[in-house]
Amino acid sequence: MEMSSTFTNPLSLPTWTLRNRKFSWGERTYLMGILNVTPDSFSDGGQFNTLELALRQARSLVESGADLLDIGGQSTRPQATEISLDEELNRVIPILQAIRQDIDIPISVDTTRAAVARAAIAAGADLINDISAATYDSDMLPTAAELGVPIILMHIRGTPQTMQQLTDYQDVIGEILEFLKQRIEAAVDTGVDHSQIAIDPGIGFAKTYRQSLEILRRLSEFRALNCPILVGPSRKSFIGHILDQPDPKQRIWGTAAACCAAIAGSTDILRVHDVRKIHDVCRVADAIWRTK
Repeated sequence: MEMSSTFTNPLSLPTWTLRNRKFSWGERTYLMGILNVTPDSFSDGGQFNTLELALRQARSLVESGADLLDIGGQSTRPQATEISLDEELNRVIPILQAIRQDIDIPISVDTTRAAVARAAIAAGADLINDISAATYDSDMLPTAAELGVPIILMHIRGTPQTMQQLTDYQDVIGEILEFLKQRIEAAVDTGVDHSQIAIDPGIGFAKTYRQSLEILRRLSEFRALNCPILVGPSRKSFIGHILDQPDPKQRIWGTAAACCAAIAGSTDILRVHDVRKIHDVCRVADAIWRTK
């Protein structure tokens, strides 16, 4: 695949406005705080899957410096079992409603199901984060277009149950770029405004340790797609591999190093668990690498 060697200046990307908060791409790094309301996510499963615990964690993430929250009810860790639509709705919607009544912060719903996305937006969410780039549910792109909300399209192969057996690439960066380009075109053809699309190269999703590092080294190439870039390195296994650290919660400073690399590569949004610590990392890294 041939891509232009001239990458888009992030400052030229249209600003997003979500709940009166402006996301001016290129000015600084924005933090998406992870709120998994699941019993089985890889590093925080079962910690926040009651209304009281989730609301407390949401407040903590906001106080720590999160610019938006990402709420998901379906674990996407390797080998995760898919839950029913009703179960996902029952996990996500009541907690989302409670947070929305308490906190006026942009909220992303982490789902691959159009029905969950629709219900979440009705309950007060502001954008959709789809790890399948809207390939699992053919109704997702029409739903995003109809609702007029931003959507984040992530690269993956297979499903969480099969993805780690699907890591054979001839050109990992070129193939991810081509996939995302096709999904952006599909979204636009369905009626989603290009300015409402963000992309995620999907670190750790159908990627080996070395491929995840290659993505971090070459993030600036994704500027060719003319969309804000989200990266989610938080606590992931490639960091554990480097640090010989099996406990995801002990990978914070490894995550911080990966976040610095992502910022140097002109990432716009970092999706992280440990917002308070990574907020300080972003302030220093932005001072070093952002154009003022």
